[in-house]
Amino acid sequence: MTDARTISYGDDPSQYGELSLPDGTPRGVVVVIHGGFWKAEYDLSLGRPLAASLVEQGWAAWNLEYRRVGGGGGTPATLDDVAGGIDRLAHLDLDTSTLVTLGHSAGGHLAAWAASRGRFERWASGVPVTHVISQAGVLDLRTAYDEGLGGGAVERFLGHAPGPGDVPVDPQQQLPLDVPLWCVHGRADDIVPISQSEGYVAAATDAGARAELVAVDGDHFAVIDTGSDAWKQTLAILDTLA
Repeated sequence: MTDARTISYGDDPSQYGELSLPDGTPRGVVVVIHGGFWKAEYDLSLGRPLAASLVEQGWAAWNLEYRRVGGGGGTPATLDDVAGGIDRLAHLDLDTSTLVTLGHSAGGHLAAWAASRGRFERWASGVPVTHVISQAGVLDLRTAYDEGLGGGAVERFLGHAPGPGDVPVDPQQQLPLDVPLWCVHGRADDIVPISQSEGYVAAATDAGARAELVAVDGDHFAVIDTGSDAWKQTLAILDTLA
């Protein structure tokens, strides 16, 4: 494993990622997108243990930072950054034929969104996502708003209450997704309830998409604990891809 290399994809201090490479040829690239309800007080340090574990398993890990609410982020800046950060990979001498977005909580929202962004001119995809793993993801913004998840985080992220006009930013309104998606979610999660993943997977499969719920023991953070069974199951999903 090589040390993480910090690489900018824009001029803002939050527009960078940490690239970690395994010894030998990577199995593929995993874009790690941290959570924290899109808030500036949470950063990519949350993703570093995951990136290290992924590299041990032979993956290239791109631990992505982005502008967050309270630090110049929100819609559309945060989405601009996720798109720009992924497209930066085109210039890093990496094989992106297998490109997985792996996101926790609000990062799960961004991971799923990144796979659909090519539908919208503003974010037309330069480097396409091939698979998505959402870890306790906020995948239905309208329901998350109705349930007050994150103490009003959805409204702060969007700048307004969510509605039908938010199709370009709401994974639940973008079904069917064109690539496979797995929802890894703790049954005891009381921060983002597992109903977020259950509802998304049910609607996705009804729409003809490939989506699977992987319900695991534990709370909201078990899925990003690299010593947990939930993380072992996430690695097992990746093992089926490359």
